[in-house]
Amino acid sequence: MKRLRSETHSLDEIDARLLAALEQDARQPISELARLVGLSAPSVSERIRKLQESGIIRSFTVDIDTKALGYPIGAMVRVRPLPGKIHLVEKLIQEIPQFIECYKLTGEDAFFAHMLVRSVEEMDDVLESLVDHAMTYTAVIKTTPVKRRLPPL
Repeated sequence: MKRLRSETHSLDEIDARLLAALEQDARQPISELARLVGLSAPSVSERIRKLQESGIIRSFTVDIDTKALGYPIGAMVRVRPLPGKIHLVEKLIQEIPQFIECYKLTGEDAFFAHMLVRSVEEMDDVLESLVDHAMTYTAVIKTTPVKRRLPPL
């Protein structure tokens, strides 16, 4: 059963260093993490377990090169549902596999979604599937000058 966090977990310097090391490579052996932070392997295992239980570490992920998978085009799409269509648009975005991430926002544009496609034609087809229910504003991603990273610890 997943424990809910009732308060903010305070991190010490070792927790922060562990998170930074895991962010770089979550597959590092416990022995290597222990060496990096100057603790024993059992101590590091216990700290990681506590970080998971507190909800700070939710999962260990893989960094995939989407271009190598055949998705050379990434785009960010602002989505403004038509009146009364917000729940339908949210469901459509969830069901369209080309949307790999989506944020629900305040303001006129209710959603900000990250899309991956194989071609401009595929992008047009995906956006066309929303046209009866929402207005979209699309910007193609050129580069990623800031990769996903940890917040200041």
